[in-house]
Amino acid sequence: MILLSMDFNPIRPDFGLIFWTAIIFLIFWFMMAKFAFGPIRDALKKRNGDIDDALAMAEKAKAEMANLKSENEALMAQTREERALILREAKETKDAIVKKATEEAKEKTNRMIADATQEITNQKLAAMAEVKGEAGNMALQIAEKIIRKQLSGDADQLAYANGLVDDMKLN
Repeated sequence: MILLSMDFNPIRPDFGLIFWTAIIFLIFWFMMAKFAFGPIRDALKKRNGDIDDALAMAEKAKAEMANLKSENEALMAQTREERALILREAKETKDAIVKKATEEAKEKTNRMIADATQEITNQKLAAMAEVKGEAGNMALQIAEKIIRKQLSGDADQLAYANGLVDDMKLN
C-alpha cells in the first residue's frame, strides 16, 4: 500500500530512482566485466586463434594435396612410360622369339626334306641295285638253263663261257 500511496509515475521517474538504478547498473556492469566479459573475451580469442590455426592447417593441407597431386601425376606419367617401354620390349622379344622359332622350323623342315630326299634317293638306288641284281640272277638262271639245253658238248660250253667273260670285261 505504501507503493500505491506514493505518487509513482513510470514515465517521469524520480531522481532517487535514477540514481540507484545507475549505481546498481554500474555495479552489475563492473561485476560482469570482472567475472563474465574476461572469460568470454578469452574464449573468443581462443576460438579466433583456433579458427586461424585451422585455416592455416587447411591451407597447408591444400598445398600438400596440390604437391601430392603433382607428384602423383608425375608418378602416373612415369608409370605409363615404363609400361609402354615394357610392352614395347615384350613385343620385340615376342617378335624375336617367333622369328627365331620360324627360322628354326624352316631350317629343320629343310633339313628333314633334304634328309628324306637323300633317304629316298638311297632307297631308290638300293632298290634299283637289288632289282638289277635279281634281274641279273634271273637272267643267269634262265640263260644257264637255255644254254645247257642248246649246247651239246663241253667244248661249245667252254667257248661260250669265255666269250661271256670277255664281254663282261669290256662293259
